[in-house]
Amino acid sequence: MHHHKISGIYAITPDRALDIDAVEKILIQHNISILQYRHKTTNTIIQLNEAQQLQFLCLKHHTLFIINDDINLAKKVGAGGVHLGKTDASITQARAILGADAVIGASCYNDMNLAQQAQRQGADYVAFGALFPSPTKPDTPKCGLDIVAQAAQSLNIPIVGIGGINFDNQSQAFDAGCDSVAMINALFQSTDSR
Repeated sequence: MHHHKISGIYAITPDRALDIDAVEKILIQHNISILQYRHKTTNTIIQLNEAQQLQFLCLKHHTLFIINDDINLAKKVGAGGVHLGKTDASITQARAILGADAVIGASCYNDMNLAQQAQRQGADYVAFGALFPSPTKPDTPKCGLDIVAQAAQSLNIPIVGIGGINFDNQSQAFDAGCDSVAMINALFQSTDSR
């Protein structure tokens, strides 16, 4: 339904205080069509404020804005949708709260059955990973590119590759059958002052 947006680079914000200027630069420089807000802070006021700023930025640049995990926050700021992990609220629940037009993505790790289940439940895309060793989540189980290729054969929703993807290896992910590739470090490293 919204599949045209799920292509190219899928940017995910680094898990730290928001640098809105850095995000805007990246959106423009890499022509980002989809951005996920992922900041694991327990401070809901900070989260709301950052999400609102990003929502505004994404509207300005015609970027699809996805919020990680938090269906209520997505609803509150009018985000384009939500990305759910294994332990997050179900796709059906997210759909009920966010409505038919929301873009709902699901992490499937390296599990084809999870992906098929997500598709049946009405997910708009699935994410597989970690495709490559990931500095962000070193303990994430690996997902072979063969699984992506298999998924591309059997699913009819877009596939996002995640985990250790950068400008050098992204073509391997696309060649295997990813519609879009998620990047955090490859995009935000140069702007990282730490």
